[in-house]
Amino acid sequence: MAHIIVVGNEKGGAGKSTVSMHVATALARMGHKISALDLDLRQRTFGRYIENRKGFLASEGLDLPSPDCHDLPDIDKSSLRPGENVYDHRLSAAIAALEPDSDFILIDCPGSHTRLSQVAHSLADTLITPLNDSFVDFDLLARIDVGGEKILGPSVYSEMVWNARQLRAQAGLQPLDWVVVRNRLGAQNMVNKAKMEKAIDMLARRIGFRVAPGFSERVIFRELFPRGLTLLDLKDIGVKQLNISNVAARQELRDLVKALKLPGVTVDF
Repeated sequence: MAHIIVVGNEKGGAGKSTVSMHVATALARMGHKISALDLDLRQRTFGRYIENRKGFLASEGLDLPSPDCHDLPDIDKSSLRPGENVYDHRLSAAIAALEPDSDFILIDCPGSHTRLSQVAHSLADTLITPLNDSFVDFDLLARIDVGGEKILGPSVYSEMVWNARQLRAQAGLQPLDWVVVRNRLGAQNMVNKAKMEKAIDMLARRIGFRVAPGFSERVIFRELFPRGLTLLDLKDIGVKQLNISNVAARQELRDLVKALKLPGVTVDF
């Protein structure tokens, strides 16, 4: 069976689509068959990223390892029983169709609370939650005191993940491996950075997730999107020497993929 990776966070701007694209492409370049689903049916940033990649590679005559993006199949609503949700069936049908021929299915969720996102979280073997280094973003995971030093209780997103874990347990599935990825770590505001690190470590022990390093804020990520490229593709398109920022970003990706501890994955880039 395919290992299902879900990238989720109900807050927009956390870097979900950038993480999704780079992790999916890294796995494809390591020889794994990757199927992708973008559950943000309106914005489709992840889906557009893959479409951009397909178009650019075709125009340049290049053949680089890539994830395959798929749309959710349509479901005849008349076939549903009373109380059944059409989105549940669309996502389940997509997973069932992709599993036989995929090593990994990577699902990028919207930056909001939707039925599709709820269902996807309950299907996740690995859940990746990108989180900006800010207490504004942290508030989605937990409520904290005014000093930023005491956890008062879990917040809405953590409660949704808890519900997903309960559904998996009831279905007899393996426990969900939740990885919170710290994005946009900066050299400035060192006091805030230290407080965030302490708060995340406390919360990790309390509600059960692992912490992994993510991406720093870099212009290169915005520049790569129109061509659908990732940091791993630069040399293939003629960039003979990476600058210091690109080398550092590539190492960040390597550290992230390694920290995910995905089954059958040996990081070799």
